[in-house]
Amino acid sequence: MRAIQQRLLLLLVAGISSLLSACVETGGEPMKTVDQVDLERFMGDWYVVANIPTFLEKEAYNAVESYALNPDGTIATTFTFNKSGFDGPKKTYHPKGFVLDEQTNARWGMQFLWPIKADYRVIYLDEDYQTTVIGRAKRDYVWVMSRTPEFSDAEFKRMQTFIKDVGYDPTKLQRVPQQGG
Repeated sequence: MRAIQQRLLLLLVAGISSLLSACVETGGEPMKTVDQVDLERFMGDWYVVANIPTFLEKEAYNAVESYALNPDGTIATTFTFNKSGFDGPKKTYHPKGFVLDEQTNARWGMQFLWPIKADYRVIYLDEDYQTTVIGRAKRDYVWVMSRTPEFSDAEFKRMQTFIKDVGYDPTKLQRVPQQGG
């Protein structure tokens, strides 16, 4: 029993260390965010149409990230997806977003577990607020999101080029299966 507790503690420490290191820029150019995010326009549902997935998101189908602005300025977030198939079990997470750069509203901390706020940067946002890319300074994970579940092959290739240009490995970008809307 003690060996199991030690392994769990080691896993917890490793996970916390990994999350804390997410705030550190890796070598190369600092990751630039968009100039400005109108938080009220950004709120609502975003379909995750492509990503470099975290361990939670592997085999995610119908992934949707929903944002709602709280009166205190934090962002209530609901992340849902079906695991391993369109009819797989539904998973739901409720991290809380914190705007860290109030001049641009483009750099957030996303808190899944107190007190850690994972790095979350709006690095692409079209003028109509229909497509966005969320990155991290470490360039380990990235999310391409759209207001609709449809995402063309041409748009996917354009996003691969974009993430390559900001320092990601574009071969790691995966489509997230979406069905309906």
